[in-house]
Amino acid sequence: MIETGLIDNALEEALKQCKLSRSEFSELLVRLLDYGVICRDESNVETLLYDRFQRCESLIREWIAPLGLRLQHDTRFQFIRVYPPGAEVPGMADQEEPHHGGFRARLTQQEVAAILVLRVEYDKSLREGQVDDHGCVALTLEALELGLRNLLKMSLPDKLAERKQLLKKLRQLRLIQFNGEDSEAAAETLLRVRPTIAQFVSESALQQLLESGEGDNVSPVDAPADIQAEKAEPEERITPSSEDHSLFAESD
Repeated sequence: MIETGLIDNALEEALKQCKLSRSEFSELLVRLLDYGVICRDESNVETLLYDRFQRCESLIREWIAPLGLRLQHDTRFQFIRVYPPGAEVPGMADQEEPHHGGFRARLTQQEVAAILVLRVEYDKSLREGQVDDHGCVALTLEALELGLRNLLKMSLPDKLAERKQLLKKLRQLRLIQFNGEDSEAAAETLLRVRPTIAQFVSESALQQLLESGEGDNVSPVDAPADIQAEKAEPEERITPSSEDHSLFAESD
């Protein structure tokens, strides 16, 4: 059995080479596992953590590998996403070991439907060259509503509070951006769909949607394997106050 002291010494030496303290490394690791994703342009906190990650990427990979977790680092659009065991990861071979979904959290049917439509709309804008320098595309809430109706025979929530909660969830997953914390979620609200959507929804899931074109096939169970649920926290906080919203917790 390896003594704890040996592990501590090895970690301290590795952190010294990365020019990081143990607390800085811990904050980064906790945030990544808690949120499941870090986007450099999301906030000052995530800019700091992304830049810190670049200094210790190999060390982070070594620490999460024994858990069966895998990491995707997109250097072009500057985001990091961690995937639970068995998830389909773009550019990586599938894991052969059996998994039971214990690290995954479910999304609601409404959330899954919105995410799938975001992927379809993103691909459409990509083909038309309507992408900005950061790989994002503009989409109104009205266009999202139309896509839900045409593709899945569904619609956005009628209640304003539920509609705002849906947008908040999509932003927490770092799939969209929109201005203002108190957005009224009106039809003309302009969303900025991130390029992370292309990796978040697998090609097979997208193809299945386009072939079926029926909303009856969309459910939390059928969500792409790499979809993970999260809960927002204040920007100034890095470590979680509870485990209820982490990558490892299932939502009801």
